[in-house]
Amino acid sequence: MSSTKPLPMLEGEAAAPCCPPLTERPLTAEEAERTALMFKALGDPVRLRLFSAIASHEGGEACVCDISDVGVSQPTVSHHLKKLREAGLLSSERRGTWVYYRVEPSVIAAMSQMLGRSA
Repeated sequence: MSSTKPLPMLEGEAAAPCCPPLTERPLTAEEAERTALMFKALGDPVRLRLFSAIASHEGGEACVCDISDVGVSQPTVSHHLKKLREAGLLSSERRGTWVYYRVEPSVIAAMSQMLGRSA
């Protein structure tokens, strides 16, 4: 069992980012830890491709059968998807024999807000 904690981004329908914009103030130790988990999960090229494939898929979700062609074996795809889920970047739902993955819009909004420039 992993000791990683999902990023606390989802709060109702509004995005509740884990951290303030990076240009607003220095991150606390706890904020930096949570943010590092997200960047670590996205720091692998295969994970980044999977995340992008899911985020850009029609309807905002994708069946594992639609996104598994990233140049690695199916067990490796499953491993990377698990890491993205553990970081709080994806949610999943089993439908019959397939698993569907989704990037919640609030996750994208929170990431954008954190990386965006403050006006």
